[in-house]
Amino acid sequence: MPLVRIDVVEGRTDEQIAALSDAIQTVMIEEFAAPPLDKYQVIHEHRPGRIRALDTGLGYPRTDNIVLIQITQQGRSTAQKQAMYAALSAKLETLGIAPTDLIISVVENTKADWSFGMGKAQFLTGDL
Repeated sequence: MPLVRIDVVEGRTDEQIAALSDAIQTVMIEEFAAPPLDKYQVIHEHRPGRIRALDTGLGYPRTDNIVLIQITQQGRSTAQKQAMYAALSAKLETLGIAPTDLIISVVENTKADWSFGMGKAQFLTGDL
């Protein structure tokens, strides 16, 4: 059940946003073993100049085509994370997003950190 926050600069069409969302979900299923119906994404569009991501000395050019992805999850191995980074880079490059315009952050948590409704941490009570 990864929760994926996607930050982009305004200007993409609805079709481009949908393609980005679908590409990310495909990678979550293929590389992160997310169940197909576990699609939890929040897409934020920011005015130009509101995402400031310098290259941190890596020499990477950044453009307004930048995509920042933060994935909150639990239980993925380092190998799964590395495979996901590579798969996202390759898949998003087919959508015209340069690998240098992709930043990904993975946040770890536990089952007790998730409630999908009814005020319960379902994974602890077995209700899900």
